[in-house]
Amino acid sequence: MGSSVVLATAGYDHTIRFWEATSGICYRTLQFPDSQVNKLEITADKTLIAAAGNPHVRLFSVASANPQPVLSFDQHSANVTAVGFQKDGKWMYTGSEDGTVRIWDMRAPGCQREYESRAAVNTVVLHPQQGELISGDQHGNIRVWDLTANACSCELVPELNVGVRSLTIAVDGSLMVAANNSGTCYVWRAMRGSGLSTHFEPLHKLKAHGGYILKCALSPDVRHLATTSSDRTVRLWNLDGFSLERTLTGHSRWVWDCVFSVDAAYLVTAGTDCTARLWDLASGEAIRVYSGHHKGVVACALNDSAVDARDGEG
Repeated sequence: MGSSVVLATAGYDHTIRFWEATSGICYRTLQFPDSQVNKLEITADKTLIAAAGNPHVRLFSVASANPQPVLSFDQHSANVTAVGFQKDGKWMYTGSEDGTVRIWDMRAPGCQREYESRAAVNTVVLHPQQGELISGDQHGNIRVWDLTANACSCELVPELNVGVRSLTIAVDGSLMVAANNSGTCYVWRAMRGSGLSTHFEPLHKLKAHGGYILKCALSPDVRHLATTSSDRTVRLWNLDGFSLERTLTGHSRWVWDCVFSVDAAYLVTAGTDCTARLWDLASGEAIRVYSGHHKGVVACALNDSAVDARDGEG
């Protein structure tokens, strides 16, 4: 984890904090006065960070000292629960408790498209092929939005009326996992159908926690699944057989978010105990605790990937 690492956390104290990953020192704090921050996402080129609040999304410059947002997106009418970027940074996507999934143009800020989910949207992921958005909502529906056809191409309902809390899709597009409010993960094998749309074949049902699962994440090497829970633990599952490999204990309250390092050796977690933690997954130990927030931390974002040379960095 070199100096090109961007690590940020946010939550209910109306601040976004940037951390030196290895030392645990907070080197920059941004104010987010409008609301709590629900989610954070960093662009692939590490220039911008998006903070999703209620109901605004604000984008801040990562490298400059400018404390003001450089872009604001204000058309949602309720909590924004999901935010992410197209890989080249051309557009951003969001999901909200107002029941919509939206696509925003980064070059001429405004809502380009809106998809109606008819229930509060809790989670949205972008397929690695960049052609489909997948959303999960409070009624238990998972919908695949085909961006070329501009329509819903597939609906999955793993458990009726059990809210889908978190979705994750493998970087190679091979697997998708949905975690729900009853502590269960549903795993699908994702395959390209006859057209461009993805076909999902049920693969496994995993009772991962006794409480809520708040976040699930597939590792970049597609070998592990991490789940965070209201039971205060983080669990690491081996995708070869879906066996429990490790339980990470240390947070004293709900664990809301997690993100893997690009080499899949580390995991950052965020909890309502006002801390974020850096875990060495080989040992299962928390090797760093990021302390400074004075209310619950519910969002963390990490970009420690190498930036392409064509983007002006080696």
